[in-house]
Amino acid sequence: MAKMRRKSDLPSKTCAACGLSFTWRKKWARDWEQVKYCSERCRKTGRGSGQSSSRG
Repeated sequence: MAKMRRKSDLPSKTCAACGLSFTWRKKWARDWEQVKYCSERCRKTGRGSGQSSSRG
């Protein structure tokens, strides 16, 4: 049986879009190195590079 871990023991990163800290999730286990954003909303927003102004 697996040993329980405290949330504070899990690795964390800072979101590239909003700057908030987020912690490791099991669904990111395979590609944790490539995860940059804390949520789908931040991923779609990106870095705030002015994507909405290029829509015309």
